Amino acid sequence: MNDNAIRNLNAFLQKVPYVRFLGMRVELAGDEMTAVLPFSPHLIGNPMLPALHGGAIGAFLELTALAQLSLAQPTQRVPKTVDITIEYLRSGRAQDTYARAILRKVGRRVANVQVEAWQDSRSQPIAGLTGHFLLRTAP
Repeated sequence: MNDNAIRNLNAFLQKVPYVRFLGMRVELAGDEMTAVLPFSPHLIGNPMLPALHGGAIGAFLELTALAQLSLAQPTQRVPKTVDITIEYLRSGRAQDTYARAILRKVGRRVANVQVEAWQDSRSQPIAGLTGHFLLRTAP
């Protein structure tokens, strides 16, 4: 991964205030990006379990997809979400959460992205996202 791509990714992350609220960060290893949602008490939705709020998990998945797109298409503006489907597979416990996105198809105008989030084991995902995003060229 070149330094320019990393700078573009960090610039994208700074454009989205909700990234700072979540405390989300990304780690790059070779050509793979892993998004990290560090646990914080303000992300708890059900204090009885305790479990992460579904909205925080959903936003984390969507932002992971957008970050992966910004890494793959650095000259583009932030893509617009057309639609997303989120599958909540199990409760997100009060611990760090990780996610990876796969770009299934990136066309001239629309991209299809799948994201999977996990905590302890990648083979036991807690949530998944399938989304379509409108790609926009920079002005």
